[in-house]
Amino acid sequence: MAKRIDVSGLSAFYGAHKAIEDISMTIEPRSVTAFIGPSGCGKSTFLRTLNRMHEVVPGGRVEGKVMLDDEDLYGPGIDPVSVRREVGMVFQRPNPFPTMSIYDNVAAGLRLNGSYKKSELDGVVEQSLRGANLWNEVKDRLNKPGSGLSGGQQQRLCIARATAVQPKVLLMDEPCSALDPISTLAIEDLIGELKEQYTIVIVTHNMQQAARVSDRTAFFNLEAIGRPGKLIEIDETERIFSNPSVQDTEDYISGRFG
Repeated sequence: MAKRIDVSGLSAFYGAHKAIEDISMTIEPRSVTAFIGPSGCGKSTFLRTLNRMHEVVPGGRVEGKVMLDDEDLYGPGIDPVSVRREVGMVFQRPNPFPTMSIYDNVAAGLRLNGSYKKSELDGVVEQSLRGANLWNEVKDRLNKPGSGLSGGQQQRLCIARATAVQPKVLLMDEPCSALDPISTLAIEDLIGELKEQYTIVIVTHNMQQAARVSDRTAFFNLEAIGRPGKLIEIDETERIFSNPSVQDTEDYISGRFG
């Protein structure tokens, strides 16, 4: 079951440097929320705070609150590994485990999280690959290395790997930036299907992509180099692109900066 995210007063740091400041927003379940804004404004940093991957970076820390439904993800006693099971991540460049087969790539998270019978793993692997629209392309070579697939197939394999553990939220950090136009279209179509089951958040530098795939769009910006990034506004995607309420948003979308 997809879950809602409520963020309040969130700031993230790299050591003494404040990267993003005082961000508050709600991300609705079973929808796609896109983060847009110029390079360096903190979009990806903020994305990584949503599943506690920011603190993996040396000196990375967070102030503020991230609620997944009724659970405070930064609350005392919360295991970051369990958070990342519920809030999965797909990265900018496809990163299948290079020494693992297609099958083992998808099954990896399940094996880490418990013991499964072979028949159970077989079922989840097939279901996950079907959900990523990849099953028909790889069903006859499941024991071949995942790294032997094309870039677009590798990214869909990574999506299958992320969904195999049945997360509630799926984070995507520029998932199409390393892909050709045909593979990009396949991923965008897949995002549209996946939002029926998951809460999806995508960082993209491609504003046309944000307009195509998202229900809501958040625009981030920073006042000057070295200053923390801030959330400028978040609204329905159609409104952000047709009638934003903040001049900076309109300037960015119209290409006046960025």
